[in-house]
Amino acid sequence: MIKPIYLVLGAIPIIAALLLVTPLLLKNEIPTTAANYTDNIEIEYTKHQLKKISYGVTERVGAQKTEILYIKNDGDIKYSVTDQGYLKPDVRSKLDEAKLDKIKALIKETGFITIPSESFKIMDNATEYQKSNVKITLNGRVNQIHWPQQNVTEDFIPPIITMVETELDLIISEFGE
Repeated sequence: MIKPIYLVLGAIPIIAALLLVTPLLLKNEIPTTAANYTDNIEIEYTKHQLKKISYGVTERVGAQKTEILYIKNDGDIKYSVTDQGYLKPDVRSKLDEAKLDKIKALIKETGFITIPSESFKIMDNATEYQKSNVKITLNGRVNQIHWPQQNVTEDFIPPIITMVETELDLIISEFGE
């Protein structure tokens, strides 16, 4: 028979491990500690509002609105909008360090830079939809991914792409467009 003291001594490391692991398992954010000051990142995020125009026999897809967000490694932001073919003045701003670290960590920790740049097929009946593109340069390595909104493709868009899109859309929303 096992003595109770051995059970108590054996339970202490298990309890300590549970106390350390529980917050990490329950936390649904990417830790910003994944990003460090030596990381060099540049992000170019483009959103196109596209519309299919039919000319009888032929069809053409044209951009109704295009938004481009460019984020430099130091947090400098340039935001450009072309609406109905007219370019609006660029807006320049600075991203605070916490948000920049959050985006760096998201991209670095999830392996976004290693996602293959797939092509997502657009359904034939789609007439108006949004198509996005992100080009990320992380420490000299470049990856560019194009994807449409989920309801105009039968292909599965990975959640990591949606997460990055949401974070970048939050930055765009600060410009009031």
